[in-house]
Amino acid sequence: METDKCAGTAAPEAGAVLYDVRAERVGEYRAKAGPYLLLRPLGGGREWEAAPADVRPATSAEQLSAKVRAANDQATRNRTEPVNAPGHEMCRPPVPVPGCTECAELGDRRAAARAGFDWSGETDTNVLLRSHQRRDHEV
Repeated sequence: METDKCAGTAAPEAGAVLYDVRAERVGEYRAKAGPYLLLRPLGGGREWEAAPADVRPATSAEQLSAKVRAANDQATRNRTEPVNAPGHEMCRPPVPVPGCTECAELGDRRAAARAGFDWSGETDTNVLLRSHQRRDHEV
């Protein structure tokens, strides 16, 4: 962590995922602007300033929620089909690509959610798996 010599406070690592308790938002640390930290939503978007005292590392649940929100926002912006008519690929759960560690991790997370009867968690994981496959596997 780099230290701000003027204020004597430690700045987070670039790219750290933080939770702004005042704004109730998750963001990626971008830079320091005077006494404030600049945070940006995980899926991109408008940066905001947060006081260092109002920021803490985001929990894994907060990170997952922010990633799902970003994936849903991206899908909404890129939608080519009517909302009421899901595409053929959306009717079935995505299949992890063999040999991909991120696909395997998401597949395991989905199986755990399904085993725990957590249908929302299963759906969230499907959204993340589809987003990953579009981005990294061009599926």
